[in-house]
Amino acid sequence: MVYDLILRRAQLHRQEHLVDIAIQDGRFVRISPDLSDASATREIDVAGRLIVPPFIDAHVHLDAVLTVGKPRYNSTGTLLEGIQIWSERKPDLTHKDVKQRALEEIRWEVAQGTLFIRSHVDVCDPKLTALRALLEVREEVRDICELQLVAFPQDGILSFPNGRELMRQALELGCDLVGGIPHYEWTRDMGVEDVHYAFALAKEFNRDVDCHCDETDDPLSRFTEVMAADTLQQGWQGRVTASHCTAMSSYDNAYAFKLMRLLASAQVNVVANPFDNIVLQGRFDTYPKRRGITRVKELLATGVNVALGHDSIMDPWFPLGRGDMLAAAQLALFLCHMSGYDEIQDVLDLITSNGARVLRIEDRYGIAEGKPASFLVLDAPSAFEALRLVPARLHVFKDGREIATTQPARSTVKGNLVTFTA
Repeated sequence: MVYDLILRRAQLHRQEHLVDIAIQDGRFVRISPDLSDASATREIDVAGRLIVPPFIDAHVHLDAVLTVGKPRYNSTGTLLEGIQIWSERKPDLTHKDVKQRALEEIRWEVAQGTLFIRSHVDVCDPKLTALRALLEVREEVRDICELQLVAFPQDGILSFPNGRELMRQALELGCDLVGGIPHYEWTRDMGVEDVHYAFALAKEFNRDVDCHCDETDDPLSRFTEVMAADTLQQGWQGRVTASHCTAMSSYDNAYAFKLMRLLASAQVNVVANPFDNIVLQGRFDTYPKRRGITRVKELLATGVNVALGHDSIMDPWFPLGRGDMLAAAQLALFLCHMSGYDEIQDVLDLITSNGARVLRIEDRYGIAEGKPASFLVLDAPSAFEALRLVPARLHVFKDGREIATTQPARSTVKGNLVTFTA
């Protein structure tokens, strides 16, 4: 048999020996140490480089990307000023504007190997302009990536006029998940009701839940426990994600470990966002300053599934970034003290297999015979080197089709005695 594609001498994550991988009709059909007896229409000699499933961006805001400086820059760099600037920008949103920016950013992510994206979209807008645009984008990009949309009440479900009705309308229009933002509501009681209402909608529409939760340094912000309790009471285990949870880094250890055990019992996912968390949190501190990111390492040790998102990309909250999830993973490695050799292997999971659990796509994700042939070829031989170098994604494939390639940069250093090219 002549296959469509064979990858020769490929290194898989956490495997010791190189393998050959045969692909036919968009699926992995044979993975073996030696397929020298087989041929293909196209062959790629990977030469010991690392092959991984596509990266997953489990939390981003595509409606706000590439708006940095419009209408003004965030002079304090704080979360609250970012929200204020976004509220000034929202009235000027147009269908065309949202689509153009979102499509551009999706292309950036795809080129860097991210083929699954979960985007929160602000529905605190009576016209739901951004949502209507992103619903179209979701369909238009299906050939290069899969996009999930979360109905996100940026200004609160209860604190924003007609917030409940707008959330319901967003789900009726086709949002994939129910969001929330309990810590931003006016009072603690309203925050609790924010969570309860999100779960009620999820139950009614049979949707998963992904709430921004406890995105603050305040150790008294404790809505993640409400999410875990609602998950258990509603029987929604495995279908709930608490995003950010930065207050967890400010909790005392006794409460934090109680909460982590509860999250593990409820099978609640946690998504950390290293770029935004480190930039936006700790702003009220002098010194020492808190890192802001949640307890990724400890959550994993407790059995909680943790994944990463890029969150903001050149918007009022984070003025930099280019949508590189491998760079986000490297930053998480630094911030969470996950530099032990085995821990470095786990960090790669934060943007691959763990993200697949968050998005609930495990049945069609991963490098295994019978699964869709979606994968990346990294210009590195291992997870260790990938997280050290953040190298080029040489080849990006979706369902057996090559959809992006990158040529790695080359530098030449000239001295008196030697010319070195890398």
